[in-house]
Amino acid sequence: MTYKYKNVYIKDSALVGGKYEQEGPLKSFFDKTYKDFYFGEATFEQAEVKIMKDSIDVLLNKVNKKTSDLDLFIAGDLSNQIVTSNYVARDLNIPYLGVYNACSTSAEAILIASNMIDAKQASNVLVSVSAHNLMAEKQFRFPTEYGGNKLKYTTFTVTCGASILLTNEKSKIRVESATLGKVNDMGVTDVNNMGGVMAPGACDVILTHLKETNRDISYYDFVLTGDLGLYGKEILKELMSKNNVNLDKYNDAGVMLYDLKNQDVFAGGSGPSCGPSVLYGFILDNMKKGKMKRVLYVPTGALMNTTMVNQKMTIPCISHAISLEVVE
Repeated sequence: MTYKYKNVYIKDSALVGGKYEQEGPLKSFFDKTYKDFYFGEATFEQAEVKIMKDSIDVLLNKVNKKTSDLDLFIAGDLSNQIVTSNYVARDLNIPYLGVYNACSTSAEAILIASNMIDAKQASNVLVSVSAHNLMAEKQFRFPTEYGGNKLKYTTFTVTCGASILLTNEKSKIRVESATLGKVNDMGVTDVNNMGGVMAPGACDVILTHLKETNRDISYYDFVLTGDLGLYGKEILKELMSKNNVNLDKYNDAGVMLYDLKNQDVFAGGSGPSCGPSVLYGFILDNMKKGKMKRVLYVPTGALMNTTMVNQKMTIPCISHAISLEVVE
């Protein structure tokens, strides 16, 4: 299902990262980074709350707005019961929708915000996502201190708070359309193989988007997936090729964010803030400079929890597509 928008714009965005993001090739696009994983807090969970709050503070300062200027806060994260977003929403004290689509949460949130703005139900909507590598490791796998070996196709959760302000006020970049994806399940049970789990979801929603908009992939100057990693990226390209779509102007945020040869991040980045960590910085900067005019953003999410994985259940996935265009 594809929605077209007439009056949804990106006011600005903000990124706050951690140690690995600070050392990566896109470090200059982060507004703020920390040198360790605690950020002055007592626990990793509290540190994640801090980076989401930080990203919001930076963003509101950029756009010269207060929380009272906002109509709605939409946010999500990887923590159980999205508690990071809940604690941040408590302190913002504005209407709040907590959303969860795993690593594709940012697209779900942008889609909901865009629908509400286009329907004139809201004028200024703050959208935020976050993740913390060591919190996610503790929750979904084993604490890093456990010292368990990882497979080379394992992805590395990005530590980042990412916020964006969507508005009905005209700006340089607009949300042109969005395609709501379906849940896919290709029968993968390997919790380490996130690229293999999620690539079919990205393929499905891209094909749906192209069909429903009557477009060729060449319409876009760049296609960005959220966190398929090094191996999932190649799986997606193969799947798309079988459907006669060649992804020439394409890359994956999990591959772009880190130096895969020199940083110990295995197959690349993942997590709800992986896609935004590239989209909200590098991509939007290129669009503002006129180097890219049309971008298709396709983050992907593995819809699992540890209980179901331990029961050897297959892992479903979801992906949504967001079309961004420079306003001429």
